[in-house]
Amino acid sequence: MKMIVGLGNPGKKYEKTKHNVGFMVVDELAKAYNVSFQKNPFEAEVATFFLNGEKIILVKPQTYMNESGRAVGPLLTYLGMYPDELTVIYDDLDLSLGKIRLRQKGSAGGHNGMKSLISHLGTQEFDRIKIGIDRPRKGQTVVQHVLSPFSKEEIPHIESSLDLAFKAVQDYLEKQDFLGTMNRFN
Repeated sequence: MKMIVGLGNPGKKYEKTKHNVGFMVVDELAKAYNVSFQKNPFEAEVATFFLNGEKIILVKPQTYMNESGRAVGPLLTYLGMYPDELTVIYDDLDLSLGKIRLRQKGSAGGHNGMKSLISHLGTQEFDRIKIGIDRPRKGQTVVQHVLSPFSKEEIPHIESSLDLAFKAVQDYLEKQDFLGTMNRFN
């Protein structure tokens, strides 16, 4: 069993913002595997499918970004899963727009959603796919930046990185080897 979590904020207001790139990737995965998200008691929307006989669970926490662990931690426990069966997709200010980076472990790097996950899981050792959203422009706060939509000029770059992240997840699910996927996509 594998769980793929996209981080983001629920609701139309945040749908196309930089902070929601994780949601965007798992939405595309749900489309590709022809599954729909359903609400569940763990403050998350979940879609499930089987690939090569293995159950794959797509998750979009509905707790807002800063409390993502509140949904993911109990869901992982309920399903009898371990952090090494988890892959988290989220935005990264320190990566330039259009870039992705795969890692098997690491700190939260200042990302509040990741801080919440690490706190609730009690470990930093889980797979992650970071999608670059660049640093805020001069005069813009981090909050303004991550909660803003992509500009017309940024859209081709973010579409490219979302597609790359989508392909990385597919590669991982088909080949069952995150380290190999890291080597191919980093």
